[in-house]
Amino acid sequence: MKLRVLGCSGGISKGLRTSSYMIDNDILLDAGTGVGDLSLQEMHQLKHIFISHSHMDHVLSIPLLVDTLFADLQQQPLLVYARAETIKILKQHIFNWQLWPDFSELPSKKSPALKLIEMNPGDVITLGERSIEMVNVNHTVPASAFIVESAGKVLAYSGDTTTNDSLWKRLNEYKKLDFMIVEAAFAEEEIELAKLARHYCPSLLAQDLKKLKHKVKIGISHLKPGDEKHIYQQCVDAVAGEHELCQLAGDDIFQI
Repeated sequence: MKLRVLGCSGGISKGLRTSSYMIDNDILLDAGTGVGDLSLQEMHQLKHIFISHSHMDHVLSIPLLVDTLFADLQQQPLLVYARAETIKILKQHIFNWQLWPDFSELPSKKSPALKLIEMNPGDVITLGERSIEMVNVNHTVPASAFIVESAGKVLAYSGDTTTNDSLWKRLNEYKKLDFMIVEAAFAEEEIELAKLARHYCPSLLAQDLKKLKHKVKIGISHLKPGDEKHIYQQCVDAVAGEHELCQLAGDDIFQI
């Protein structure tokens, strides 16, 4: 499978976009501001979006994307998979006819441009030869990780989370793990803020990685703008060579 990083930053600035990862050419894991860097032709290939949780940096592009593709989506709607709690928030606070039109009812309820599909932890969606499993994680709102399997290769995406057992337990039940995207939003000096916001900092991430039996290449994401090199180096030091780390950047491409 092909993984393209559209956005992996914990904020925005020139060249920095928030969380969105494209699998092959038709699937998004989250839909942050990175989606806006796609060409119209690339956008037209998107069919499925898997949302980890409701925070703005992970969902911001959905309303604009549906509006941009509206004419074509009347024939084949954009499918968005998310927890029931996330769908409720999207309906109440974005697709509410005030902040944005409800495209799950346009052009009609029978033939909408957008379908919001409930997906619960433990559920697996099969798309051709690819399967996407949702796994519960620990964040300030109901949140999920995703495990993608295709042609014998396995990719994991943590979404936003902090110390948990559920993700690592489920990953250990897979025979292999080829690549993983994990967040580390805060520097070690801000460990108390990381705990409050339920994000990883380097030491918390290193502690949880000890629960993982697979040795795997890990892409570090969600680094705070301006502090990326510092946080990433702290991650390298904390993990101490137990896994191969790389600092993700927008438009990185991995063949997994």
